[in-house]
Amino acid sequence: MYKLGGLEIHRAIESEVPIFDTFTFFPDATREVVEANKDWLMPRYIDPKTIEVILCIQSYVIKTSHHTILVDTCVGNHKSRPARPSWHMQNSPFIEELASVGVHPEEVDFVLCTHLHVDHVGWNTKLLDGRWVPTFPNAKYIFSRNEFELWAARYEKGETVPVPLVYEDSVLPIVEAGQAIIVEDTHQIDDGMWLEPAPGHTPGHVMLNLKSGEETALMSGDVIHHPLQLIRPEWSSRACEDPHLSAASRTKMLERVADTNTLLCPAHFGSPTMGHVISHATDGFRYRLIDE
Repeated sequence: MYKLGGLEIHRAIESEVPIFDTFTFFPDATREVVEANKDWLMPRYIDPKTIEVILCIQSYVIKTSHHTILVDTCVGNHKSRPARPSWHMQNSPFIEELASVGVHPEEVDFVLCTHLHVDHVGWNTKLLDGRWVPTFPNAKYIFSRNEFELWAARYEKGETVPVPLVYEDSVLPIVEAGQAIIVEDTHQIDDGMWLEPAPGHTPGHVMLNLKSGEETALMSGDVIHHPLQLIRPEWSSRACEDPHLSAASRTKMLERVADTNTLLCPAHFGSPTMGHVISHATDGFRYRLIDE
């Protein structure tokens, strides 16, 4: 748990393993850069044996004096994801992980999805008596309008898998249950907690800004996937819909938080994940974890 002024920030981890070949996931990445930085990239962020990137699939929990907010909901259980064998028909103890940080599903007031990719919406729903129902029965689920309307339109058009499948089992049931709130991409969720557009990875991707007293944090979603992108912000992942716009959003975000007290809370950095961005003399940025 991390105290940000009057807020508590917790992490609930679904999985954390080597998952994609570094040079496949980052098509522009070079062995020269990886080798030159292996002293800090390995073994926390890149597996030294397989040279696969290690991604932490996790949710953030924010506790205020009034609300409990869950940010992004991982992959989920019992969901058909044949394109990703390690995520296909999972049966993970994620709900128990939430309980370990003091959160039970009925206690969540808001769920925010920074975007609607498979690993950010999965626990929106659970399988109950053969139907997908909201996992968090008392929560309002917040989707940015630009993101939601894009994926809804793609679903209506029957565009390529996995879009229809993910929308159908993890987003549409929330809408049908009347628990969705569609907001503009600068929406204020709570005091000192507001959205900010950061397109590129997906067209409607948003980040979440936090401020309590004089302390600030930024939950960046997939604007940045991996510490390798600190060295080369121009390197977008293969999962980015618009690599050039993704790079621009990432660079802008890093330049803004670098050498400040703003805590960066990335979606997928290896544990302990949260830290501060610092400028580097020769190339890009580096990272100082909060436990170091």
